[in-house]
Amino acid sequence: MPTAQPTTRSRHARSTAPSDAGATASTRYLERAGGRLAYDDAGDGPLVVMLPGLGDLRQQYRFLAPELAGAGFRTVTADLRGHGESSTGWADYGSEAAGADLVALLETLEAGPAVVIGNSFGAAPAVWAAAERPDLVAGLVLIGPFVRDHELSPVMRAALRMMSVGPWKVRAWGWFYDSLYRTAKPADHATHRRALLANLAEPGRFDAVRAMMFRSDAAIEARLGQVHAPTLVVMGSADPDFPDPAEEARVVADAVSGDVAMIDGAGHYPHVEMPAVTAPRIARFVADVHGIQTHAAR
Repeated sequence: MPTAQPTTRSRHARSTAPSDAGATASTRYLERAGGRLAYDDAGDGPLVVMLPGLGDLRQQYRFLAPELAGAGFRTVTADLRGHGESSTGWADYGSEAAGADLVALLETLEAGPAVVIGNSFGAAPAVWAAAERPDLVAGLVLIGPFVRDHELSPVMRAALRMMSVGPWKVRAWGWFYDSLYRTAKPADHATHRRALLANLAEPGRFDAVRAMMFRSDAAIEARLGQVHAPTLVVMGSADPDFPDPAEEARVVADAVSGDVAMIDGAGHYPHVEMPAVTAPRIARFVADVHGIQTHAAR
């Protein structure tokens, strides 16, 4: 039975001034009980919605979104709760709450079922939405997905807690963020990194990161078998967030009867680190799900 959703009021308000998060005047907002979510909406055609991981901005998709828009898709990139231009101070930063946000956004867009792309933490709400509202989700692309309950060792848990508190927490996140690129960083990495760290330094931002960091994904893992939408798991072969990235990708793909695309040498952000390889593979999958042929799909 679908879970009752919080009351949602939508409005396509536009920001009056760009923030340090790199927003543009086209930013739109979705009002939710407890806060508001920021998103961009570009292009025309079948819908693709993209969610970044914790501690990052929707501009993470600055390479993939234009590629998909150019291939004939309507592309929507959204900030998670507490991140980017979305508001802070939410009572719940869990995966299921983020999944309810995604459902509300899909309902507001009224553009038919979407292919949902989620990176890292952003993959969990994508799975939740696909299981909860299969009528709204045509397909999933899970990039470096955290959708299973991984038990952290006491040492790792203590290290993460130490990194996420104190005056050094934003600088520590910058170091950690850099470590997730394993072969090369994009040419604009320094610019994006500055915007990201400036955003995380704003009041309440790191509270969201810390809450998401120590969540449990047991409820999401339990719903993997309820996902029936076509799914592509994209994983960098050198993703440092997993002891065995290829095995993690296989386990997740098997759970949802999906396919795996391994990006050789890439870390946690293959769509940013190696867009020339990753974007065409994702575009082909999206085109197949939506039943259209694009230049990228030929």
